[in-house]
Amino acid sequence: MKSTGAGAGLVLDKLDQRILARLQEDGRISMAQLARELHISVTPAVERVRRLEQHGYIVGYRADLSPTHLGQNLLAYVQVALDRTTPEVFDRFRTAVEVLDFVQEAHMVAGGFDYLLKIRVRDMKEYRNVLSSHIACIKGVQQTHTYFVMEEVKSSSKVRVPAR
Repeated sequence: MKSTGAGAGLVLDKLDQRILARLQEDGRISMAQLARELHISVTPAVERVRRLEQHGYIVGYRADLSPTHLGQNLLAYVQVALDRTTPEVFDRFRTAVEVLDFVQEAHMVAGGFDYLLKIRVRDMKEYRNVLSSHIACIKGVQQTHTYFVMEEVKSSSKVRVPAR
């Protein structure tokens, strides 16, 4: 693997791509099993995984939890328009949203509004409280529009591993 000196810092070969794809499928796979599947020994498998972690291709490992089992049945997307588009207003909003655990994702976007939030809560009552007590009251929020998910057709955090 050659260092590119920019970006993530590595040129991925086919083995690296297979490692990333496999770990994305099952982050709990043992290094011995990973090595068997890749037809290499354990030591180079471990070294490659560590290198991919060190260069930022692998940023963490986690368990995917069932929102339904945990009573988090309402999923909503909220468009947020701010009253001004200044660095101070953006920073204030970002700081306020980063600590809210019911906000699963927050994205600054270009277009007719400023941020798109993905929010998961128990029910409509909790959502109304979240909107009035946590989102709409952030200084600088001018307007919100909410879209409630009726059916999750696909939900994934997987990132496509491009072939090079």
